Amino acid sequence: MAEFMTGLKRTNYCGDLRISDVGKEVTVCGWVQRCRDLGQLIFIDLRDRTGIVQLAFNDKTDKEIFDKAFSCRSEFVLAAKGTVCERSSKNMEIPTGEIEIVVSDLRVLSKAQTPPFEVVDETSTNEELRLKYRYLDLRRRPLLNNLMLRSKVSKVARDYFYENGFVEIETPMMIKSTPEGARDYLVPSRIHNGKFYALPQSPQIYKQLLMVSGFDRYIQLARCFRDEDLRADRQPEFTQIDMELSFVDVEDILEINEGLFKRLFKEVLGKDLETPFERMTYKEAMENYGSDKPDIRFDMKIKDISDLVKDCGFGVFTGAIENGGSVRAITAKNAASVYTRKEIDKLTEYVKGIGAKGLAYVRWVDEPNASFKKFMTDDELNAIYERLGAEKGDVILIVADKTSTVLSTLGALRLMIAKRLEIIPDEFKFLWIVDFPFFEYDEESGEWLAMHHPFTMPKEDCLQYLDNDPSKVIAKAFDLTLNGIELSSGSMRITDPELQQKMFRALKLTDEEIEAKFGFLVEAYKYGAPPHGGMGIGLDRVIMLMCGADSLRDVTAFPKVQNASELMSSCPASVDKESLDVLGIQIKQEEE
Repeated sequence: MAEFMTGLKRTNYCGDLRISDVGKEVTVCGWVQRCRDLGQLIFIDLRDRTGIVQLAFNDKTDKEIFDKAFSCRSEFVLAAKGTVCERSSKNMEIPTGEIEIVVSDLRVLSKAQTPPFEVVDETSTNEELRLKYRYLDLRRRPLLNNLMLRSKVSKVARDYFYENGFVEIETPMMIKSTPEGARDYLVPSRIHNGKFYALPQSPQIYKQLLMVSGFDRYIQLARCFRDEDLRADRQPEFTQIDMELSFVDVEDILEINEGLFKRLFKEVLGKDLETPFERMTYKEAMENYGSDKPDIRFDMKIKDISDLVKDCGFGVFTGAIENGGSVRAITAKNAASVYTRKEIDKLTEYVKGIGAKGLAYVRWVDEPNASFKKFMTDDELNAIYERLGAEKGDVILIVADKTSTVLSTLGALRLMIAKRLEIIPDEFKFLWIVDFPFFEYDEESGEWLAMHHPFTMPKEDCLQYLDNDPSKVIAKAFDLTLNGIELSSGSMRITDPELQQKMFRALKLTDEEIEAKFGFLVEAYKYGAPPHGGMGIGLDRVIMLMCGADSLRDVTAFPKVQNASELMSSCPASVDKESLDVLGIQIKQEEE
């Protein structure tokens, strides 16, 4: 039977005690990490969220307490009162390793069955089992530390924004469904039968309305929901440090966010970030790195060699150029010993799997061995080597195709090779991506489609091209990336009703669609809207990078897996017919 803590009140956390506390009488509470029975002595490592402290028991001092300690097992919950003493055998690998508590009163608050896996910091237990028993997995120090860091980041962020004049305001969780890029999670209404709320993909419209309301600086740690395919850096529900500012322009928003990250990394990790962060246009990012979220911790830039090979005898190169594409390459320095012919064949299969037709290469061991050597002159080959800065020991990888395919393929190869060669330094490199195109051309439909939500402001000098040349329209939009991962997106917003209508027309929205989806926001702008802009920072991704974690699951208390289910509670789950009838919903049975 569990014992109550009558007469005992916790005075200290386990991990907080030090040699300076010797002689103090303390009470600690926690879980048994392990027990060591040495005959007349028993030692118990007691664990709480702050760390571990050793409890000491001697059968000559108090036989009843000693016998109680003898009965304890892993994950029992204990309260222990005693005196802090200096250990005779110190463990300098833990902060409390110089002391122990000689116990004078011990309460077993809760017994535990043998857990399905051992609760230790380093574990080989498969993730599926750990997620099923997530409450046990969270007792492990790595995950516990991640969530503690997350809590600290949230506090520091709030403090920073409060000090800079922001007002924290909660926006609704059940909203009207509006197009924001991903599928909505829908919530049926019992009262309004046949109608649905949507869970917010972001607080976008509400925070803009708060600017119209006059709050001028809004902040929220907002929960967001997107029904989309999952991967390591994506969850169906996530937290966004969401902000909106009035009477500002792009520079003001970038500056306030650089200040935020400078503060976060200093107070949480003790690292000094250099500001302002590096900036790069979308065009530069795509052409040099094949990505709008490039990892700039290493070089290996993409180089265009189309002009060098446009008249060569190799049809793969010339054909791509004649069809409006290009020929580009990356150089992997000192990679020839790692990338054998067999390994390069694997890369060729990989690029075919992501859309490219093939991969040309040069492997330079004693002399350059080009896969296309017989089609080109020595002068043409030497010009390529010179353009790419290639030398003995290097590997050149070349893709010829339509330019979008070339860039995305080489961008993916660049990351894969850098990881394989282990040339990515362990550091934090922030990068602003600016000057995004407003539209992107969709080859399937033959139309120009918006890259951003419909309230994104175009640059003023591009407004003249809205109707006649969408390719020249640049958005006042910006992304913040860190080590090749997108942390946030933001933009200045349209507040001029006439320009907003023009933008809706450019996006081919009908008057009926505009009214149904955005009518209340368009109406609000008629009553005096200040110039404003904002952005949303993916808090989960920030924490993942700060912790050095491999997945968002490692920084989320109760995460979903790839099929958007939660293994611990087995959700989503079926509901009874009565609940569905109240909502006027009938489940369509799949045909066998």
